[in-house]
Amino acid sequence: MARVPEMKWCPHGSPALPTLEESTLHKGVETRFSLKGKNALVTGGARGLGLTIGHGFLEHGLSKLALFDLDEDVGSKAAADLCSMFPHAGVDFRRVDVTDAVALTAAVEEIAETFNGIHVLATFAGIVNSVSATEYTPEGFRKIVDVNTIGTFLTAQVVGKQMIERKTGGSIILTASMAGHIVNYPQVHVAYGTSKAAVLHMARCLAAEWAIYGIRVNSLSPGYMDTRLNASEDLVDVLPTWYERTPMGRMGDKEELIGPVVMMASAAGSFMTGSDIKVDGGYTLT
Repeated sequence: MARVPEMKWCPHGSPALPTLEESTLHKGVETRFSLKGKNALVTGGARGLGLTIGHGFLEHGLSKLALFDLDEDVGSKAAADLCSMFPHAGVDFRRVDVTDAVALTAAVEEIAETFNGIHVLATFAGIVNSVSATEYTPEGFRKIVDVNTIGTFLTAQVVGKQMIERKTGGSIILTASMAGHIVNYPQVHVAYGTSKAAVLHMARCLAAEWAIYGIRVNSLSPGYMDTRLNASEDLVDVLPTWYERTPMGRMGDKEELIGPVVMMASAAGSFMTGSDIKVDGGYTLT
């Protein structure tokens, strides 16, 4: 009879080496938030929050950046623009569907080989819609979960394998949402909220399982951010409610996510794993 795989943790006095290495870097002002010498992969990286985070990584000294997205034209231009702004770094764009395990695996393996390893992963590929629970089709619900939950897992899985095989350790940041903590109001989001709540627990499970390999896994839960998605005319009627229910009375700027994500990616977060950072202007307090 096959035995159930058992999780292994680092024994006392023998921490995972990459984590120990990071713990010395966090003691210096110049190295604490630095990503110098690191390579990162950002999914959903052609625009919006993903592109903002990729830009932020490069600002903090990242050596090489890979952007994955479905929009080839926008993604290629974004990569070219970043190359112009950060000539010291290497920026690579790949058109990748995170729900296609075969294509995703091939793309990650190519990037890992080209970059000589991936040290940071940030997952921003995601979709959202607003459909009444009684009106959801199985296909519609499944599509949200396929991209937001399964796509996130598949990406973390293949990048995690690379980190383990190369013995580099690393930092994985999974983008969840405040919708994984609370029920959004007044719009209905049963599939989206479900998919993001799953990502929150996924991060904790992976953090526990992969700590022995020096891999830290954390999640980010943004609130309402000032993005193209939230500027849709369909949302005009709900915006006043969003502001009223946010103690800070506004949406967040995309750049306000860079600090928390860089902390999780860098030595500044060297003893941080299985945690979630909410960046929501206090929305989840109400």
